[in-house]
Amino acid sequence: MTAETRTLIAYRLQRAREALDEAALLLERNHINTFVNRVYYACFYGVTALLLIRDLASAKHSGVRSLFHQHFVKTGIVSIDIGQTFDKLFDNRQKGDYADLVRFEKEQVRGWLEEARKFVETIEKVIRELSG
Repeated sequence: MTAETRTLIAYRLQRAREALDEAALLLERNHINTFVNRVYYACFYGVTALLLIRDLASAKHSGVRSLFHQHFVKTGIVSIDIGQTFDKLFDNRQKGDYADLVRFEKEQVRGWLEEARKFVETIEKVIRELSG
């Protein structure tokens, strides 16, 4: 792995942690739809960092999702539960950002912050293991 790739991975993981911090603030301030966006992006940044381990990338979110499942979930490197978390956040971010008249309730999404934290921690652990 090149030094440039290591730098990009570190940058994307930092963005993931920042998005988690932003999500926590948004939830506290009752900006729920934007909270959903940020928990998804925390995971997205983590996945794009992970894909770099295998020199994989996609210009589309759906492509990132597909590559993640193909190379990491289906192979057992990350658990099905982690894959399902990413899918749930992907689908709900799509609804919240693009569908009309969608409003998430705080009680409905509160647990997603902890799920996203666990997701990012898992991705960081896998990256450490795979990059040796």
